[in-house]
Amino acid sequence: MHNSAVQALAMQNVAEFWNTATRPAASNGLGFSIEEERDELLRLESFFEVLHENAASYIAWKALVVQHRVIGVQVHDPRLVAVMQAHDIRQIVTFNASDLTR
Repeated sequence: MHNSAVQALAMQNVAEFWNTATRPAASNGLGFSIEEERDELLRLESFFEVLHENAASYIAWKALVVQHRVIGVQVHDPRLVAVMQAHDIRQIVTFNASDLTR
């Protein structure tokens, strides 16, 4: 288990960053090439632990989406919360705190 001092990324964070970084700048992305994004991920991995998803995070995610009646695109935020629960992480840095209030 981890404590709240762990600085980590969930696979969901990595996937969302890849999406934004490799999307063209004209489409509100960063316009990175695959190679640039790979290098950026390697840099991030040197600073942050990448948390794995496991059976515990799946069970937590399923409970969250059923309990809070989550539908559509909103399923991604409970996935982050579920990984946090599975790894005993109690704090998150986010620009979208309202997305996690459920």
